[in-house]
Amino acid sequence: MTDHITGKSVVITGAGSGFGRLTAEKLGAEGARLTCIDINAAAAEATAAAIRAAGGDAHAAVADVARIEDMRTAAGAAVTAYGAIDVMVNNAGVMPLAFIADHADALPAWDRCIDINFKGVMNGCIAVHDQMMAQGRGHIVNLSSIYGNRASAGAAVYGATKAAVDYFSHALRQEARGKIKVTVIKPTGVMATGLMGTVVNPAAGSGLIGHNLAAFYEDLGTLQSGDPGGLTDPASIGYGFLSPDHIADAIVHTINQPWGVAISDVTVRAAGDYYIA
Repeated sequence: MTDHITGKSVVITGAGSGFGRLTAEKLGAEGARLTCIDINAAAAEATAAAIRAAGGDAHAAVADVARIEDMRTAAGAAVTAYGAIDVMVNNAGVMPLAFIADHADALPAWDRCIDINFKGVMNGCIAVHDQMMAQGRGHIVNLSSIYGNRASAGAAVYGATKAAVDYFSHALRQEARGKIKVTVIKPTGVMATGLMGTVVNPAAGSGLIGHNLAAFYEDLGTLQSGDPGGLTDPASIGYGFLSPDHIADAIVHTINQPWGVAISDVTVRAAGDYYIA
C-alpha cells in the first residue's frame, strides 16, 4: 500500500483508551508523529510511552476537550513538537444511553455527554482550524455513530450529539473546501470498549436493535458460553460482535490517502450485527 502516513503530525483526543489508543498505536507503527490527548494524564502518557517503546514518535498532552483553552494549548504543543498539525482525530466520547424517564439519574451524564461529544468535537476543530488553514492543508476526522442516523428510543441525548457531529462536520467541509478535508467515522455497536461503562440504563440500548432483540440476546448467550463460533470470527459472514480494532483500522485507512483524496463518510459494522440504523 502507498504510504501517506509517515511523518504526519497527528493529534488524537481520548488517546488514553479505546479507539483512541488503538488508533494512536497503529498510526505510530506507520510512522506518524502523535500528540496523544486525554483528560487522564497517566493514560495519555501510557499511550505515548507505548508508541515510543515500539520505535515511534509520540508525546502526551492533558486536556479537557470541553475547554477550548485546553484544546488550544494541546494543539500548540503539537505545533511546537512537530511544526504542524496534519491530522486531527476528535475521538473522545461517552455514551450515556438512558430513557427520558431516567432523567433524575441521567441528567449529569447527559450534560457531560453534550460537553464531550459535541462541544469537544467543535473545540477540537476550532483548535486546529487556523493552523491548518495557514498550512494550506489539513485533515479532520470526527467520530460519530450510527446512533446519529435516526432517532432511537433510549438515545435521545447521545444520538442528538452524534447527529450534531455529522451536521457540523459537513458544514466545516463545505467552508474549508480545498484546505481541510473532513471525515466522519460512524462505528456500529462495539461492546468491548470503555463506552459501555458510560451507559446509564442498559435497557436503553434495545432501541437500536429493534426486531433483532431476541437474536441479539440469544447470540450474546452463545458468546458468553465460551464457544461463539463465527460470531467472533471476522472471516465469517455471521460475524456479529465487532472488534474495536476494525474501527481503528478504518480511521487509519482514511488518513492513509493522498492529500487530494477525502473519504468523507465511513460506517463500520460487523456483517452479522443486530443494529437497524
